[in-house]
Amino acid sequence: MTGRPVVLFDPLPRPRAQIFTDFDWTRLNAMARVVGRDAEKLPAAEVERWLPEAAAVIGHTDLPAERLARAPGLRAVFNVEGNFLQNVDYAGCFARGIHVLGIGPVFAQPVAEWALGAALDLARGLTAGDRAMRDGTEVYGSRGNRESFVLSGAGFGLIGFGSLGRALLPLLRPFGGRVRIHDPWLPDGFLRAQGAEPASLADVLASSRVLFILAGVTADNAGFLDRARLATIARDAVVVLASRAAVVEFPAFVELANAGAFRAASDVFPVEPVAPDDPVRGSRLLLSSHRAGGLPEVLLRIGEMVVEDLALVLAGLPPVRCQRAERETVARMRSIAGNSGRVGPKL
Repeated sequence: MTGRPVVLFDPLPRPRAQIFTDFDWTRLNAMARVVGRDAEKLPAAEVERWLPEAAAVIGHTDLPAERLARAPGLRAVFNVEGNFLQNVDYAGCFARGIHVLGIGPVFAQPVAEWALGAALDLARGLTAGDRAMRDGTEVYGSRGNRESFVLSGAGFGLIGFGSLGRALLPLLRPFGGRVRIHDPWLPDGFLRAQGAEPASLADVLASSRVLFILAGVTADNAGFLDRARLATIARDAVVVLASRAAVVEFPAFVELANAGAFRAASDVFPVEPVAPDDPVRGSRLLLSSHRAGGLPEVLLRIGEMVVEDLALVLAGLPPVRCQRAERETVARMRSIAGNSGRVGPKL
């Protein structure tokens, strides 16, 4: 046994330099013996070599029941991708009191800012106006604003109210107007305490002038916003898809936006990277290449969160920076590995 606790470092697809500043990397190595790779996945033989001494895992090492049994001193698993993946025996971790932690909330604020920006763009025609100027087809003054509206006083709707929704709500408050939220995993009283109105899915779809789709994908809700439900969205509403493409029937989403049923923006897609000939590239959607959350300064907060929570765990204290996997819900998560940077409620 070594004098310092052993930490298995297996962070791919995120390289070390993307998520750890030199300062935080030094802090990590000062508190633990770090065993791992930067440019490749930690080999299975090395995982097996160090499991009996491992106090923590940082990354996405497969941890089925048989591996957990060979790690008697394991105290924490840090997922640094952003999604709780189905490669961990969560029940075994919970039974032994092993903390399973994620860094998803680090992306909430930047994604919320992007979502607000996309809504403003669609409501005011910013990108469309820029393109018209470049094409020489611009229309001046009030005639150029016939399809525009202000967000102030608009009715907002949020489908899902996890970390992303809770970061977005304060950004919407200065605009006034009603905020309706649909999230079946949260009680009405909790939503009212946030200054919002709990609402049915049908109400949020039909009554929102600006609609934000913020729900993560689970085993229960893939494609729940199907063509029939999407067709009930208020005419000419602004719709921003900021969580997971899998929660909508994506071809119908694109088709309805192209037909002018609503204005839409999306930062996520069913398959990424999007194929060069994918019809979405020629659609009327405001498109963003899954870049809303992954800013360099944001990614570097991950290492800080991990180091600070690891120090607490090693001191016998509860972690406070990272998101805990919840025993009631984590097994239902269905985000795709490598498709990280989204957090939120899991309808």
